[in-house]
Parts: sequence; structure tokens; C-alpha cells
Amino acid sequence: MRYRRRLRSRIIISFALFGLGLTALFAVATIYMRTRLEDQLVNTTLERELRHFVEFKRANPDPAAPWAMSLYQAQIVRAGRTATVPLAWQKYDAGVYDIEDTDRNGVLRPFKLAVYKDADFWAYLWFDVSSQQLGERQLLVVIASSVCVFALLSLLIGFWLSARVMSPLVDLARRVRAMSSSGLPERMRMHFANDEVGQLAEALDDYSLRLTEMVQRDREFNADVSHELRTPLAVIASTTELLQASSDLADKPRERLKRIERAVRQCSELIDALLLLSRRERQAPTDGETTDVARVVEQVVDSQRPHLGNKPITVRVDIDQALAVPAPSSVVAVALSNLIGNAFKYTPAGEVIITVGHGRVSVEDTGPGIAVEDAEKLFERGVRGTKLGKGGGLGLAIVRRLCELYGWTVSLAPRPQGGATATLRFSER
Repeated sequence: MRYRRRLRSRIIISFALFGLGLTALFAVATIYMRTRLEDQLVNTTLERELRHFVEFKRANPDPAAPWAMSLYQAQIVRAGRTATVPLAWQKYDAGVYDIEDTDRNGVLRPFKLAVYKDADFWAYLWFDVSSQQLGERQLLVVIASSVCVFALLSLLIGFWLSARVMSPLVDLARRVRAMSSSGLPERMRMHFANDEVGQLAEALDDYSLRLTEMVQRDREFNADVSHELRTPLAVIASTTELLQASSDLADKPRERLKRIERAVRQCSELIDALLLLSRRERQAPTDGETTDVARVVEQVVDSQRPHLGNKPITVRVDIDQALAVPAPSSVVAVALSNLIGNAFKYTPAGEVIITVGHGRVSVEDTGPGIAVEDAEKLFERGVRGTKLGKGGGLGLAIVRRLCELYGWTVSLAPRPQGGATATLRFSER
């Protein structure tokens, strides 16, 4: 999963890290160059002073000859005669060394020891660098404090700049949210400058306009189709009712008229459900009414019986508990019609058991079953199981969308003894 962070946070963090990194790099470079240059300067000075001391003693062999040296201490001996030279110094050849030694008060201090050797004299000069190291530590504290101050300043500037940079985007997001909540399109381009944000606002305006026109056309089409379909359905229903009222009608034509009546009712329910889905509007019964699920199940079983034909299938409806849901009966009927109809269509022989109660309806069959990996895919639009026959693969997709609209859940699973189980849950109980 990709790491996500708000755009303003990324700007603030980037600016703060940039300021901190740049200041820290400058501080490290300053300390390094100061230490290196100071060390080179001290070493060069010590070597120069030591040569001057040797030349002075060469020209003035009198031990009482004055040699003005306030910062250094020196000792000179004849070449090879090191009896008076401290034992720790005798191992060094010509050059400058960093050592630790005790001063006159017996305190261990850091020194630089310069050694000069030629054929006549060996000279030693040592310099107390404790004050130099103290200055380095003080410089380090000052630079570290400066880094912290500049890092804090970078963070504050980052907050300020991010607010300035993000203000057009924040305003654009606010206007888009207001537009989505109100449902009314607003021309946002006029509120922004002719920059990248303005171009984005213009693109959103164009997209919003096209989307609004498309939604309007879709709503008008759905309303027109609903009106035009309901008219012939009403004619068919009234005609069927009149024909059934005839006293001399034979049993076989009467049964066919009942099938036509059930088909008309199914079409009306399907139209209602599809209109709800197209509008994404949840419709509840008026006056606090609820739908008796058991009664709808019996109606759906009766309307779906033609799918059984002459197949040797036993249909059993078990009402374990009374179940009522606050939803239109047409929506419940459409959802159950797909589940029960599939069980009737795809079961060649055996039984179909429909159980109502405890907040759900389960439909078990002894058909070819489904693969475990197909259980969720079958609810996708246009997807069919590998063991099923022909069809558009739309029925279960419609059921899933109705469940999402009303907060229900629907699932499919293979039965251990063969076949499949479809479960429609109206509540979590």
C-alpha cells in the first residue's frame, strides 16, 4: 500500500527537512574547516617556533640567554643525549604530535608536542591546547544552537508558506464539497487566478456540466420509461382481471391468466426497484408500514414455479420466525425473486429449502453448486459461474445494489452436501 499524507504536510515536512539538512551541512562544514585550518595553523606555528628556538640556541649557547616564549615551553639537548628529556617524548621523531601530559599542577591536559632533530641538537616544544579544545566545544554548542533555531525557523516558514500555497486548493476543495452536498453545479473558474488551480477548476466545471447533463438525461429517461411501461402493464392487468371475472372461463386459460397477472406484478416491482437504483434513493413504506417477508416469500415461490417445469424438485418453505422489514414489498420481492428463481432454474432434481427467520432468508438447493472462488464474483455485473447455464449475469448484481441501498447483506456459499446456499440478511441478529 502506498504511503499517503496530506499535501500541506508534505510541503511542511519537505521545507523543514530541507532547512535542517542545509543548516546541518553548513554547520558540519564550518566545524570541519575550522578544526582543520586551526590544527594546520598550530602545527605550522609550532614547527616554525621550534626552528627559531634551535637557531637561537645555536647562536646563543649561553643557558642564561633570554628566549621570549609566553605560550610555549621548550627544551633542547645535544643530539643523542636524552637523559633530561621525559621518557614519553624520547620515542618521537621529528614532527608534531597530539599527546596528553600533566601540567605543573598535576592536571592531565592535552598538548601538542613538536620535535626537531638534526646532527647537533634535538629540541622539544610543547603547547597546551586545552583552551583551543574549549573554544571548539563552545563553537560546537553555538553552531548546534544555530541549527536548532534555523530548523525551527524553517518549520515555521514551512507552515506559513504551505498555508499560502495550499489556500487556493483548500478553497477549491471546499467549493467542490459544497457543490456535491447541495447537488447544484457552480462555476468555480471565476473564483481563481489563471494558474494551475484555475485550470483545474475549469476542468472540474466542464466535467460537472457534462455529468449534470448526463444525470438529467438519465433521470428523464428513467421517468419516461417508467411512465410508458406502466401504461401497457396497467392495461394488461385490468384486462386480465376482467377475463378472470368471467364465469364461463375454463381452468387452463384461467391458470394462464394468473401467470400473466403474476408476470405483470413482477414487472411493476422490477420497475420500482430499478428506478430506486437509478436514483440511488432509498424509499420506505408510508405511515411506518413494514413488509411481511414470509408473505412475500410465498408470493415469489408461487410466481417462480414456472421455472420448475416438470423437474423432480421438492420446494419447502420453513417459517422459523415472523420477519418484517421497513422496506417496500417490491424491493424485497425483487431481491428474493433473483435468489429463489436461480435456485429453481439451476437445480435439475432434489429439493429447494427456503428458511425465513432470525433477520434473514436463506435459500438452499441441490443444484450443481458454485466454486468457492466464484462466490463473490457472481455479484459482479456480467459475471456468471462456470457451472451455470446461459444468462446475462445481472440478477445478483441488482440484488447486491439493492442491499447496499437498504443496508442489507447478501452472500452465496457452496453446501457441503452439494448445491449452494444464498442468504439475504436484513439485520445482524
